[in-house]
Amino acid sequence: MYKNMKLTEMVKDKKVTFEFYRKKELWYITDDGFSFPVPIEDAGDAKFLSSDKATLFMRYIRKHLAYIKEEENDTNNTKEDNNI
Repeated sequence: MYKNMKLTEMVKDKKVTFEFYRKKELWYITDDGFSFPVPIEDAGDAKFLSSDKATLFMRYIRKHLAYIKEEENDTNNTKEDNNI
């Protein structure tokens, strides 16, 4: 679902909700169901609420979308290499 959405569509007039903490990352989920991590190193003295405006988390959503795309590219390249 989110693969066909632009970042602005994912965050405009939407919220994120805290899901869980694991391995020094706060995991949030958007109203559209996209889960993404927020490294606690980035928190500084910021206040992370259980629910907040999605626009405030754009940088983390963008980073995770890029990570997913990179992983998919690596997987596709590996499959192509195995077919040689």
